[in-house]
Amino acid sequence: MQLSHVYRVTKYDPADRDDHGHYTGVEDVTSDHGEVEGAYLQAVQAFAADTGVDRLSVREPEVSPFAHFGVDPPLGGFGLGTLLPGGLAGFHDGAEVSLDSGLELVRLMLRDSGAWCRLEVEGAFAVHVGWDQYVYISSSRPCHVALARTRELGLFPERLGASPYCFEPDEEGSRRPGDHEFWADVHKAVAGGRAGLLEEIYVQNASRWHRLGSDIDTVRAALAPRARLAVWPDLSSDTAAVLDALPTEGLVEAVWQDPDGQIHSAIADEDEFPQVAARFAGAHAAALLPVYAEERVPLLSAVMPDSDGVLRARWQAEQSLNDSTQGLRRSSE
Repeated sequence: MQLSHVYRVTKYDPADRDDHGHYTGVEDVTSDHGEVEGAYLQAVQAFAADTGVDRLSVREPEVSPFAHFGVDPPLGGFGLGTLLPGGLAGFHDGAEVSLDSGLELVRLMLRDSGAWCRLEVEGAFAVHVGWDQYVYISSSRPCHVALARTRELGLFPERLGASPYCFEPDEEGSRRPGDHEFWADVHKAVAGGRAGLLEEIYVQNASRWHRLGSDIDTVRAALAPRARLAVWPDLSSDTAAVLDALPTEGLVEAVWQDPDGQIHSAIADEDEFPQVAARFAGAHAAALLPVYAEERVPLLSAVMPDSDGVLRARWQAEQSLNDSTQGLRRSSE
């Protein structure tokens, strides 16, 4: 649902924009960790109060995938350790936070901490943080008091038709729920020797890995709320043969299990293959997975529904071989 009142709130004076809307003034694109940053947070708080909301939902959380590009040094756990119950483990789609905690999440995003999410109240309110200290605030109400307060704080609210960070689903994704039917298929695939590895994408750009055996139901019970799932063939104990399958160039995802049972993964190119070989040398088992979208097709995929069985997550899982099979079946009916 698109909210009716959307504002771009920034420290950039519209008078300092050129004919193309590009800012040409002297304001820095990073947070000052001080008065201006505080003004942003007070503005968000004012819009929330004007809308009548005091709690926010975390939607589509993500973390930096490869490297930290923020000006500030990276924070352990992306700064979430003392902010959310369970730290990073509590940073999941649908997590409900107080307005105060939501404001601290906005602060982390303004500082490019490496953690990002949409903060929303369905049908009423939304806060999206973009690059270079651009904040987009949407409300079901005109928020005249908040607009006046934002201007008093020295910021510039500009009316827009929509936030550029509104969620847009992936046209190629799958909306299959991780329900009893899905898990029955997982049991069959594992029992038949076709599958043995589960990728749990608990936030965008971060995964946990699980080997599947007789404890499938135990693994299922511990998955993050609304996680995206991908089921792959099992790891191989013949790590030398896995290494021999490395391509001569390009990206791959290396997955390996340490002797203590911990499973790790890393995306590597040909310059990093020696490090992959070193990791595999002491590994109990390993596998190579494709990275490129057209090649990365798991056996099964799904998105975890809520505890009442309803699929409320908006993001989608990767298309799987099972989706293709089902599509072929439907087209032949």
